Amino acid sequence: MKIIVTIPANNEEKTIGRVIDGINSLFSKKSIQGEIVVVDDGSTDKTAEIARGKGAYVYSLPVRLGLAEAFRNEIRICLEREADIIVHIDADGQYSPDQIPDLLKEIENGYDLVLGSRFIGKIESMPLIKRIGNILFSKAISNITRLRITDAQTGFRAFTKDVAKNINLISDHTYTQEQVIKASRKYKIKEVPVLFAKREGKSRLIRNPFEYAIRAWITLFRLYRDYRPLNFFGVIGAIPFSIGSIIGIWFTYTHFFAGGVKGHLLLSIFMMLLVLVGIQIILFGFLADMK
Repeated sequence: MKIIVTIPANNEEKTIGRVIDGINSLFSKKSIQGEIVVVDDGSTDKTAEIARGKGAYVYSLPVRLGLAEAFRNEIRICLEREADIIVHIDADGQYSPDQIPDLLKEIENGYDLVLGSRFIGKIESMPLIKRIGNILFSKAISNITRLRITDAQTGFRAFTKDVAKNINLISDHTYTQEQVIKASRKYKIKEVPVLFAKREGKSRLIRNPFEYAIRAWITLFRLYRDYRPLNFFGVIGAIPFSIGSIIGIWFTYTHFFAGGVKGHLLLSIFMMLLVLVGIQIILFGFLADMK
């Protein structure tokens, strides 16, 4: 089988050479017939030059388009180069190429998408806010997929050409989670523990972490709507239905036990509207879930 290791990179001249050397060394030690593809996401330093010098195939984007677009280009290029298995690893050296065989082993065992999980492996350094965010994201993905996913955001993953061909990624911010969600409906997913080393210097993968987080949650919100409509609309519909029901219970109590209801016509109409709206939203969730 043809294995292609892909690396998205933006201004990673200090680490890209070491990562490629590690992959080439692994290919040599394990007698793997593999290729390395670097998608240069608008770098302004010597990232592309160094990668080419190390023997990698480099595809340079004219300007920085972001991780999601780089990932889509990785997949397109790998399919054009007739890859059977694609391994995605970051350029900053925080994931070890020596653990690529751990991912490939599970592909050989019949899994279609293998995630290198930092949270069942070892994390040398990760800011607390980022750690909490990753855990919350993964819990949300687990709820959507109904699988136990500890690290849906990992930048270290392997997948088959079928996954690459048949999963259309549309997100600009949560492509890692989107791939997991869509793959869970048709393919077998496995996590393996990996080491997440301390990064040298600042991360360049995400320009504005706060903007990224907001857009990522919006995208997850939409994905939850599309892939778990009954849960999504059920929760939304339960809010007006519950408020209307509470008002209804109060009306019932005052009518039978507190001498009857006087006035409050508008409130009673509001109560009925809330209950009806809640029921309609929940029914919409049922209908969407049947598709």
